[in-house]
Amino acid sequence: MTDLMKGKVAAITGAASGIGLECARTLIAEGATVVLIDRARDKLDSLCKELGERAKPLVVDLLDGPDVSGILPRILELAGRLDIFHANAGAYIGGAVAEGDPDAWDRMLNLNINAAFRSVHAVLPHMIAQKSGDILFTSSIAGVVPVVWEPIYTASKFAVQAFVHSTRRQVAQHGVRVGAVLPGPVVTALLDDWPKAKMEEALANGSLMQPKEVADAVLFMLTRPRNVTIRDLVILPNSIDL
Repeated sequence: MTDLMKGKVAAITGAASGIGLECARTLIAEGATVVLIDRARDKLDSLCKELGERAKPLVVDLLDGPDVSGILPRILELAGRLDIFHANAGAYIGGAVAEGDPDAWDRMLNLNINAAFRSVHAVLPHMIAQKSGDILFTSSIAGVVPVVWEPIYTASKFAVQAFVHSTRRQVAQHGVRVGAVLPGPVVTALLDDWPKAKMEEALANGSLMQPKEVADAVLFMLTRPRNVTIRDLVILPNSIDL
């Protein structure tokens, strides 16, 4: 590795697995200190022991509004500063609207939209005051291409994209960059409800990506010169026709 992130502090939500964990691994390997935010205390503690002294665990229930709103002082206490905030945590629901469960939709929408926006609200004044910082969202290709088999999830990611585009324009004058990585299908816990045969077929035909490929894209976004913002970075498996 090349120490591209040496001296930087990043905080990542949903960091105990999937894209969040791979982003943490990648940034730590490049010299960053990373605050891993998740609700799974035991898993976070175990992962941070594995990742080393520059991995800091922070247990937060992202569906608890006051808990989310109080994350900034806890991040600063753990790591001393904050340069990068990655709103990565999310949930997935697919299927026909007519057959869906609105209570399950509420939980997903709260996590994908409300918790993400609230967490950014918690850290953004700090970045504005220091006149530097990166806010990054894990969005989805579903945020720009309506996907017929996942309308509620698609709607949540369209909301994320609208927030990214408008907030970026508000804070650019303060030296704060806001962008989103928009992956296609990735092997993460969001696909746990896929039938085994479907997962095996997707891996075999190259229509799924690994989290590391997304993490490498995130590193690219974060290491551009400060006068450049990667607003949206779409990353897809070659076999996805979107």
